[in-house]
Amino acid sequence: MTEILVQVGSEERVPPQDRVVDHPAWPVLKDAVEQIRPWQAKDGSIDFDAEGAPERAEAGAAVGRAVQAVEELSRLLPHDAAYHEALVKDLRRWADEGFQVPDFLDSLLAFQPAARREDGLQHLVVFPMYTQNGNPNRNLEAVVLRMVWPDWLAELERTRYDNPLFCGIKFEDFTAGYDTNSAVLFPETIAVREAPERFSWGGIFCDREAARFRRVTAAAVDILGLELPEDIAAMVHDQKRCEEAFVLWDMVHDRTHSHGDLPFDPFMIKQRQPFWMYGLEELRCDLTAFKEAVKLQADGVPQARDVQYAVLFDRMFRFPVTGERVRNYDGLGGQLLFAYLHKHDVVRWTDNKLSIDWERAPQVTNQLCAEIEKLYKDGIDRPKLVHWFAGYELVSTYLAPHPASKWAKGPDALDLTQPPRKLVDDVLPDEFPLSMFYEALQKKLKNVIASTKGITAQAAERVAA
Repeated sequence: MTEILVQVGSEERVPPQDRVVDHPAWPVLKDAVEQIRPWQAKDGSIDFDAEGAPERAEAGAAVGRAVQAVEELSRLLPHDAAYHEALVKDLRRWADEGFQVPDFLDSLLAFQPAARREDGLQHLVVFPMYTQNGNPNRNLEAVVLRMVWPDWLAELERTRYDNPLFCGIKFEDFTAGYDTNSAVLFPETIAVREAPERFSWGGIFCDREAARFRRVTAAAVDILGLELPEDIAAMVHDQKRCEEAFVLWDMVHDRTHSHGDLPFDPFMIKQRQPFWMYGLEELRCDLTAFKEAVKLQADGVPQARDVQYAVLFDRMFRFPVTGERVRNYDGLGGQLLFAYLHKHDVVRWTDNKLSIDWERAPQVTNQLCAEIEKLYKDGIDRPKLVHWFAGYELVSTYLAPHPASKWAKGPDALDLTQPPRKLVDDVLPDEFPLSMFYEALQKKLKNVIASTKGITAQAAERVAA
């Protein structure tokens, strides 16, 4: 078949379907970035007076290699030409100005992946950034990814779940900041001189989410003796099915943060709140995705049933026992879902085996979603502190608070002369400790969860094989 070359200026660019990670310039770029990363401080700058710091010329040479590699790789990606041009300028300016706190606002504004969502389209991304749930420092990172945007998902976004900023993405390769638990690429993590008026994209790596889900769920099912329906068992062992479930779940979850009867939007307005309010918000978004999946299943969407069980299993098996017990709002949401289903006799732990009433699970899960939605709707008419107490009451109906909790004792135990944000200091780091069930499960899943750090779809398939 004749290859069509895209003309850009006087240069011929190679076909955009060629894999970036197979080009000899990709390992050069990775090596340059990995050389720079250890020299950087938390804010992304390089202190040349610090112990182990390089000479300025050495740092400049590393950036030079990175620039040259980006320019070579950009030929594979004509759709990212404007971004890569701005990126090269930002890298050179960072070096020319003495490696101070990096400012990559110009290249951030030039990177517009949501403007062209095409399934399989590659992007080469280089930014100084922290990787959420991964590396907290703004180190230089390089990642090659592909867009996940199949026709069926594009149609659902167009007709039912408008989310023009959402990008489903998959890893091709990455530097050390993504050899972690991070499964997102968000513009707000990037080092810039000032935040843009609005962000224009957000990416979630559905392949990592799917691979992590499969490994942890398979282990939990085995440990707990849970018998899965045949179609759900098949889904857990199918990477592509799980990726499709997660990209649909993520798209609906993402838009839910700005939809509904919202007394607040905690992730858009930077305000200090007790962590259970963040837990309820994340759970609300997940349960909305679950509720929509029930509707989509009735409409014959093949991925819809998979979404329901991805939400249930990830929330119940992985979230509560992952991460530190310090304001772990995602863990709290998983605890609440399990406790709610258990108290409504959908989930049972009998004779050291877990069972699920598969018939009633959708109805009762949607019932919890309705309770949270009512909390939100009523919250519009409440003062902030009263609303926080209402959220606490909902959670503590199903989860036992820590015996030392001031909040559990009610308003009389708190100094209400202080502003609400000060009362957050009275919240315990682990306000709702793990149940005995989850303490035991955490010990048995600890090594499995640790093994998912930096997991890729390819690694998950090798283990499954």
